[in-house]
Amino acid sequence: MPGGTDAQCSRTPELQIPGGTEHPCPAVPNPHIPSALPLSVPAAPSLRSRPGPGGAAAATAPVPLRSAPAGGAGAAAAAHGGAAMSDQRLRRVRDRVRSFPDFPEPGVLFRCGRDGNGDGNGMGTGDISPLLKDPVAFRTLIDLLEDHVRASFPKIDFIVGLDSRGFLIGPPLAQRLGIGFVPVRKKGKLPGSTQCISYSLEYGRAELEIQSDAVEPGQKVVIVDDLLATGGTMCAACELLKSLKAEILECLVIIELKALKGSEKLNSIPFYSLLQYD
Repeated sequence: MPGGTDAQCSRTPELQIPGGTEHPCPAVPNPHIPSALPLSVPAAPSLRSRPGPGGAAAATAPVPLRSAPAGGAGAAAAAHGGAAMSDQRLRRVRDRVRSFPDFPEPGVLFRCGRDGNGDGNGMGTGDISPLLKDPVAFRTLIDLLEDHVRASFPKIDFIVGLDSRGFLIGPPLAQRLGIGFVPVRKKGKLPGSTQCISYSLEYGRAELEIQSDAVEPGQKVVIVDDLLATGGTMCAACELLKSLKAEILECLVIIELKALKGSEKLNSIPFYSLLQYD
């Protein structure tokens, strides 16, 4: 895909993605939402203090992730303890995602992903403001994401975050991993030469941009956002990264609205979500 400027996108075939954006929310016939299904991930080692020279406490770096002892009761106990800790951390994050009845309009539950007729073509999101306000819960979120990425991929060049909530979780995750962060923005927000993609939504069209020199061919990236609903925005972002010949290792989100089947639009690209709602 040829590069453009911040004022003009390169022309690309329009993606026919029936899904909507990831953040407006449609009406729901029933505001009840089942609890998220916690996934088992390795427990993150916490930062510890130990006596330093002269008896003073000195901070130590987080212990690298280790495998449980092989075989015997010790291995079973370690596995059980790790799963319990993982569930506890996921609950801490899930408890900071809240819903609002009748927002942004009557009949809408601000977290659900179904529209009024229940056919699954709607959009949705969750309010993660309490998660951002709580330093312990937010650190727990980044711990879980870091654990997953480190355990899954030995080599990553960049975390790519989607406008706009991907900007909230992408930079701290990238800093933890010791790598760079690359933004994918809405049209007209990035200076210099850009690559642009136009794609269809249920109620119109949208465009995403990335700077043409943001990623070099063959570099490995993980794309992050707060939520996957219908998958339209994430799918378009994947096509944009492919145009730069980046290697997409995974699409990673906090919340997945499983009823909308957005992950199916990603085809063969690996996908991972911390919390799932039906």
